[in-house]
Amino acid sequence: MAHTGNTIRYGIIGFGGFAERTILPAMRLSANSELVAIQKRSIDAARSKAKEYSIPLAFDSVEQLLACGEVDAVFIASANSAHCGETLLAASAKKHVLVEKPMALDADESVRMIEACRANGVLFAVGHMLRFSPMLMRMKEIIASGEAGEITSVRAEFIYDAGMSTREWLFDRNAAGGGPTFDIGVHCLDSLRFVLDDEVTATHARLTPPPTDSRTESSSLLSLQFSKGTIGSIYTSFETPIRSTLIECIGRRAVLSAAGFTTSESSPSLKIIWGENGKTVKTVEEHFWIPNLYEQEISHMSDCILNGRSPVIDGENGLKNQIVLDAAMAKR
Repeated sequence: MAHTGNTIRYGIIGFGGFAERTILPAMRLSANSELVAIQKRSIDAARSKAKEYSIPLAFDSVEQLLACGEVDAVFIASANSAHCGETLLAASAKKHVLVEKPMALDADESVRMIEACRANGVLFAVGHMLRFSPMLMRMKEIIASGEAGEITSVRAEFIYDAGMSTREWLFDRNAAGGGPTFDIGVHCLDSLRFVLDDEVTATHARLTPPPTDSRTESSSLLSLQFSKGTIGSIYTSFETPIRSTLIECIGRRAVLSAAGFTTSESSPSLKIIWGENGKTVKTVEEHFWIPNLYEQEISHMSDCILNGRSPVIDGENGLKNQIVLDAAMAKR
C-alpha cells in the first residue's frame, strides 16, 4: 500500500482509558505520526474526547473509521476478543495495523490476522514495545557476547492491582482470553524470548484460582523450557498492593538482573554480578534512561510504512508468544 507524505495518519480503535493515558500522548510525541480519528462505542463519548484532545474525527463504528480516507493506519486498543475481527476489517480496508498485545485470543485467530494483512498488502505489528528498551537491548547484547556464560535459567515477574484498572473486561474470560498470563505475562514472555534470542519448546502453568468459562485466573506461574537448554519462569498477578517488575538471567559466569524493566520514561539500572568458585568477583550497575516506549513502537511502525520495511514486532513474533499463552491456558 503506497503512501505519500512524511507522516502516517492514525485512527485508534477502542479509545478507552489505556489509549487515552498511553497511546494518545505517545502519538503526540512521534515526529512521523499523527492521530486523526478515534472510535468509541458511544458517538457522544467519542465526540467529547475528540473535542477535549483536538482530534479531528470521531466515530462509534469501526467500519466508518476504516472507511475514512484520512486514516492510513489503525492502533487497535480494544478488548482482546475484538482484536482478530477488527484486524480483519482493517486489512480489508487496506489500513496498516498495530494491535495491542496480546494479539488475539488464540493462535488460530493470530494466523488469520497475519494472513489477512499479508493478502491485503498492509503492514501488521503487535504492541511489544519493550523490544525498544535500551536496557533489554543491552541484556541481549551481553548474553549474545558470551560474557555471562551459558544462560542456565531466567525469570521474569510482573505484578499489579488490576482492581485499579479501567478495563472492566480484564477478568472476563471471553473478552480477555486469560488474566495476568495474557495481560502482563506476555510482556515477560516476549522480553525473555528477546534477550535470549531463543524460543520456548515446553510450557507448564499453575493458575489460581483456576479459570472458569467466564472468569480468568488472578495469579499465574509459568515454567518454560527454551530450545537451547535454558529453563525459565514467569510469575504474574492481579492481586498485589504494589506494582513491581523484574527480569533476571543467570549464566555460568554472571547474573544479570533489572527491576522496573517495563516502565517508560524511567531510569532503571542493570545489575551484573560476576562470580567464581561461589564468590562474587565483581558487581557492575549500568544505568539507563528508558524513553517513551509506546512512542518508539509507533514511530517505528510509521517509519516501516513510509519506507516499505517490515516491523521488528511483526505478526509472526506475536504468534510465537500466542502459542505459549495457548499452552498455558490449555484444557482450563
